[in-house]
Amino acid sequence: MTRALILGGTADASLLAAEIARAGIEAVYSYGGRTRAPAGQPLPTRIGGFGGTSGLADYIRREGITHVIDATHPFAAEMSRNAVAACDNTGTPLIALERAPWDKASGDNWIDVADVNAAVAALPESPAKVFLAIGRQHIAPFATRLQHAYTLRFVDPPEGPLPFAADVIVSRGPFTLAGELEMMRERGIAWIVARNSGGDGARAKVDAARALGLPVIMIARPELPERSRVESVAEVMQWLGHRTPRGA
Repeated sequence: MTRALILGGTADASLLAAEIARAGIEAVYSYGGRTRAPAGQPLPTRIGGFGGTSGLADYIRREGITHVIDATHPFAAEMSRNAVAACDNTGTPLIALERAPWDKASGDNWIDVADVNAAVAALPESPAKVFLAIGRQHIAPFATRLQHAYTLRFVDPPEGPLPFAADVIVSRGPFTLAGELEMMRERGIAWIVARNSGGDGARAKVDAARALGLPVIMIARPELPERSRVESVAEVMQWLGHRTPRGA
């Protein structure tokens, strides 16, 4: 009998959970615990880490997990690495549901960098209004460039003080092109720092930057161990031995 574990937190993970629930497949949805009020799921849900590779391997054994689907954010590198190692240790099939990264389009002004520290170094020396679209866990290095005025956007209000003063927007995506254009114009945004997450839910900021002619410092995805990877819910369902309606 199939008993799947979805390592979730993305829009695609929620779509997968809904499809798995409709198919009547036994599964557990796991949130990493970054968001205080995560979206509800039609599956039994757990929140929080596993305690590294060994903790995840113990959970897989204890809960009788037969399949693991890594549908975490493309930049949740530690969780993805732990999933590869834990599934290797337990002999559990693993697949990653991961949208392709964005490709540069005509009119894009991207500065491609390898990581957050390189993104900090790529900012201009002269003061500018910068939109950091990178999540709260990665903003601290920008405290070394305090000549800039930063705009941040979080799903939840900050629980404690930030490493620097900033204009904070509390909002949950997906975001529209019209909304991103309005936000950037109102705040006079001149630079954007983004992670190459891929998918449609976060793409509007990239499209808005192109429309406004703004430079985007684009952080590449982290390198991960070799693993099976697909880009659609339908492909995951096929991997699980089930079919989905056309267009899923």
